[in-house]
Amino acid sequence: MEHIKLIWDFRGTHAQKTAEHHEIHLKDFIKFEKTQLNITGVENLSDMHSLAFMIVSKDEMKPIRDALKPHRGQLYTI
Repeated sequence: MEHIKLIWDFRGTHAQKTAEHHEIHLKDFIKFEKTQLNITGVENLSDMHSLAFMIVSKDEMKPIRDALKPHRGQLYTI
């Protein structure tokens, strides 16, 4: 099964804290919608750029993408 990593980018001096806070909302969405996967995380790319992500199955990608409006996505291997 293919998986997609949905990504939300945050930039600026508060990027890391914003990404961490956004991950909380992603986890809430997973609980409420009962998605197939429950993989989320935060990556710090620099002092001024962090991202929050959520891994979804390809089957679920379109409705989740439309609901949550990620900035970008990429194929992901578990």
